[in-house]
Amino acid sequence: MKLTRTIGCMILLSGMATGLSPAQIEGLGTIDFPTSGSPQAKELFLRGALLLHSFEYDDAREAFQQAQKMDPDFGMAYWGEAMTHNRPLWVQLDLNDARAALDRIGPTSEARRTKFPTQREQGYLRAIEVLYGEGNKVSRDLAYAESMSQLAEEYPDDLNASSFYALSLLGTGQGERDFAIYMKAASIAEEIFSKNPDHPGAAHYLIHSYDDPIHAPLGLRAARRYARIAPAASHAQHMPSHIFVALGMWDDVVKANQASWMAAEERIERKRLTLENRAFHAYRWLQYGYLQLGRFKEALKTLSVMQEDTQKSGGSPRTRDNLLFMRAVYIIETEKWDDDAVRIAIDTSKLALRSAATDFLTRGLAAVRTGNLSAAQEILEEFKKRRETTKTPARRNHELAVGVMEKELEALVLLAAGKAERAVQLMEEATAEEERMSLEFGPPIPVKPSHELFGEILLELDRPQEAQKHFELALARTPRRVLTLLGLSRAAARSGNQEKAQQIHHQLGKIWHGADQDLPLLREVTKSEEMDRLGVARR
Repeated sequence: MKLTRTIGCMILLSGMATGLSPAQIEGLGTIDFPTSGSPQAKELFLRGALLLHSFEYDDAREAFQQAQKMDPDFGMAYWGEAMTHNRPLWVQLDLNDARAALDRIGPTSEARRTKFPTQREQGYLRAIEVLYGEGNKVSRDLAYAESMSQLAEEYPDDLNASSFYALSLLGTGQGERDFAIYMKAASIAEEIFSKNPDHPGAAHYLIHSYDDPIHAPLGLRAARRYARIAPAASHAQHMPSHIFVALGMWDDVVKANQASWMAAEERIERKRLTLENRAFHAYRWLQYGYLQLGRFKEALKTLSVMQEDTQKSGGSPRTRDNLLFMRAVYIIETEKWDDDAVRIAIDTSKLALRSAATDFLTRGLAAVRTGNLSAAQEILEEFKKRRETTKTPARRNHELAVGVMEKELEALVLLAAGKAERAVQLMEEATAEEERMSLEFGPPIPVKPSHELFGEILLELDRPQEAQKHFELALARTPRRVLTLLGLSRAAARSGNQEKAQQIHHQLGKIWHGADQDLPLLREVTKSEEMDRLGVARR
């Protein structure tokens, strides 16, 4: 499917050397970013800056390097290249390459300053020297945020300084959500957005600030606009789905990630890149959206594509990791425990512990559900051994998620072995541990939410009222997730609350407006006369 968008770099410039004037690059947005380079180099710099705001780091670096060739003394072009090596919300940093980019300007701060002729540009230089200076990452990130705060305060009309300040604040969380920090960043980005609603950084950082189930309604305006601001950026097409997932807007999730995938495909074709440049992250979210909508056949197609790409890449870590998660999500959401997808061979030995844990839980859950208790026990032992022998430090949320998944699998094994009391105790521990995790964005991690699983276990034990409580807690973290809604409807019905069960069936029927005709879960929902009267559309 071809995109009709233009990804050219038509630039509309006016008086850039003397003031803050609008600059638009078609398909990437509009910013004011005056610099002191030559006219041709400034045009390339602006393209790089817009790409940087949309986290298109590789293309941004290319634009900044081209600007350097146009004007070898253009300090801000080297600043831009150095900025592409820091990916704060992904908790990724290439310190050596970043410092190398700065060193090409000059060996010392004093030598570099001569290439930054204005006070404002020198402020950008001071900030990035702090970011890539001495000390550990946490201390440098905090110091960088303070430097950007000072720059934004000194130049209140420089919306890019304010934007990068907002982003720097989000980066101080080190990948964990701190509402106080995120709302402070949001307040800065909101002001930028009100002054320039076509600023890609403002819309982008607002989405990141709000992409949790509590604050997501505040991010809808930015989500709707960002895709239109930067249609040429694959990441900008994906980002609105951060808000859509948090609100359970599954049709919008699918549309956003289809657009992101297609934009990336066009870029690959245009630049003749390898399949490693495909938008696999967006593809994972696309598959999750299909599954929530009951479009299992389309979800299976995405899994097949991912399996083919993994084979074509020779099993690269990136493709294997994405294949692992897509397989896990497909099996868990469809509950096809004996599907061929379970038997896809994936080497997890060199993948992160969280990825391996997801694989262990998925395979163990499938073994339990198909009555193969001995296989489930073996997988659990392998899981425990892998966790005990893994020394690589992980982010707090990742460590907690691994612990939750281990307890989930152990509880399932105990339940299958007839040890229900101990299984319930473990699930109480698992849910308490997940509650300690900061709210994540996107498809759930752990891949099987612990409150949802606990609700299902309690239903098996004929404790529907307790199950109902856990399904409701699960929905607070993953709104409109269909397996949770289905579990809640079952718990309500078995508790004697047929009205609530029917209300949930109606909601599920609306979500599955275009579901596969043979979807088993849809048949369960449409059993009642009420849903038959409403006439759920079938594919």
